[in-house]
Amino acid sequence: MSHKSDLIADDILGYLKAQEEKSLLRFITCGSVDDGKSTLIGRLLWDSKLIFEDQLAALESDSRKVGTQGGEIDFALLLDGLQAEREQGITIDVAYRFFSTDKRKFIVADTPGHEQYTRNMATGASTADVAVILIDARKGILTQTRRHSFITSLLGIKHVVLAVNKMDLIDYDQSKFDQIVAEYLKFAEQLNYSSITAIPLSALRGDNMIEPSANTPWYSGPTLLAHLEDVQVEQDAIEKPFRLPVQWVNRPNLDFRGFSGTISSGRVKPGDEVVVTASGQTSKVKDIVTFDGNLDVAIAGQAITLTLEDEIDISRGDILAHADAKPDFADQFEARIIWMHEDHLLPGRPYLIKMGAQVANAQISDLKYKVNVNTLEHVAGKTLELNEVGIANISADKALAFDPYDQNRHSGRFIIIDRFTNATVGAGMVNHSLRRATNIKWQEMDINKGARAYQKGQKSVILWFTGLSGAGKSTVANLVEKKLHALGKHTYTLDGDNVRHGLNKDLGFTDADRVENIRRVGETAKLFVDAGVITLVSFISPFKSERQLARSLVEKDEFIEVFIDTPLEVCEQRDVKGLYKKARAGEIANFTGIDSPYERPENAEITVNTSDQTAEEAAEAIVSKLEEFGVLGAWFPEI
Repeated sequence: MSHKSDLIADDILGYLKAQEEKSLLRFITCGSVDDGKSTLIGRLLWDSKLIFEDQLAALESDSRKVGTQGGEIDFALLLDGLQAEREQGITIDVAYRFFSTDKRKFIVADTPGHEQYTRNMATGASTADVAVILIDARKGILTQTRRHSFITSLLGIKHVVLAVNKMDLIDYDQSKFDQIVAEYLKFAEQLNYSSITAIPLSALRGDNMIEPSANTPWYSGPTLLAHLEDVQVEQDAIEKPFRLPVQWVNRPNLDFRGFSGTISSGRVKPGDEVVVTASGQTSKVKDIVTFDGNLDVAIAGQAITLTLEDEIDISRGDILAHADAKPDFADQFEARIIWMHEDHLLPGRPYLIKMGAQVANAQISDLKYKVNVNTLEHVAGKTLELNEVGIANISADKALAFDPYDQNRHSGRFIIIDRFTNATVGAGMVNHSLRRATNIKWQEMDINKGARAYQKGQKSVILWFTGLSGAGKSTVANLVEKKLHALGKHTYTLDGDNVRHGLNKDLGFTDADRVENIRRVGETAKLFVDAGVITLVSFISPFKSERQLARSLVEKDEFIEVFIDTPLEVCEQRDVKGLYKKARAGEIANFTGIDSPYERPENAEITVNTSDQTAEEAAEAIVSKLEEFGVLGAWFPEI
């Protein structure tokens, strides 16, 4: 087993102390499919004598059964633990392994090479200090090499090992090695690396892994392990400004109130003045409490509980910082985004942003450009697809505390979550806050929504008509407005076709444009509600997310969804505008119900079906329902 076994047996306390005092290096292996990432790590573990006897026996057995080396030891099997990976001979998930040498401790992330698993690779890179980028010496630099290099740079990794692997398959040709290195260095000029160390390797044969290889007499640089042991990474988390994301308000009794979390950066000691970034309230640190007793100082990476000299309001998700080095605090910022889901990013669609312990509703308000990972060119685009990278402006529903990612990796990163599935769909790195986030303030008005509704003697609401094209939305909405008008109500109708003649004339019918279409109309309808008007909105609005966004813009009882539930076959038979015929003929793209989805409402307040009701009957049924919602009677709110 391990070469440390004697020390462990003779002096376990000495061994543990030696381990505790070693520095820790986190590194990631990445590159294209079958470049030898798992084999490289397996070989490191093997040559470092860090494999236990039972692991060795299992490895020898598995190598004979499912190995790719003709019955010889297949080092990759030490990492490719999933059955699906062994069957395909590839890495799918991120595999983490710990090992140590006399000089250093290591945590290595073996990441997948396939393009569809790039999101997993980004996860592994997010905490790494060094990237070992493998290149198959036979194939040279590939698209995935460039993609992974760009992403590691994007995620703040400063040190790269260019591991040109499988040199044994090209007879250790120095000219080929030099050619690959020159090409990569030219590409990497545009990346923000501090150092690039190129090493010719054969992970399978052990060349230049632990010991210098006799097969490469022309190479005088370090072996891979020697470089990893000696590379100086910036241990600057401690030197960054103090940041403590509050995970838990610790209140075991009336006499103790502490704020618990793991310090993400910086250091803190009793007597330091700290500020709650959300409220701006300040106090001084009274004690630093841990399970093992109070500390005189705490640094990045330590889990602590702070008690303060003053009783100030602090909740889970708040950020504590030194009063003289506060983070940015804004609800709008520019960020780099890596998209990690098959469903495209759609600007204007509501998502959840999780930044440390902070969570907010947010939208990508503007996708400024995408980045071509091959050339690093800026490319125009309205959406991001799986594994694409872009620069975007993000607007949240509340201010968040953050630092620019380039200044502090820990407090400048976030994930994007789908609100309906809770799936993580993207990861982001903050560039900077937007000036308008701090320059624009909400102007309070003396005449408010209640006063306007009181003047009209009515409850202002949104009646949101949704359904397929041809379902009868506009016809029914028109009849409903006529009936409300006859009752003396103040109304206005926003119709899908009419709005596209003006406010939304610049939008097409792609998914991204449909999302923006509904976002604008939702904001407009909100203004009408604020004016005290009963607002009828007649739009296909095919996506649940956007209908939910419109609902979230107003108070809970101010949004009434009216689902015109008319089957597709009936709508297509009617085809009043001839659109279905054109869509079937391929003359219209992205037509809802044909080649673009319609997501049916699940809990609409009102549902009618114009296939078994006339438009007049449907309108009458809707108006009678509105009486149940308190829309028809006189309404005099408190002002």
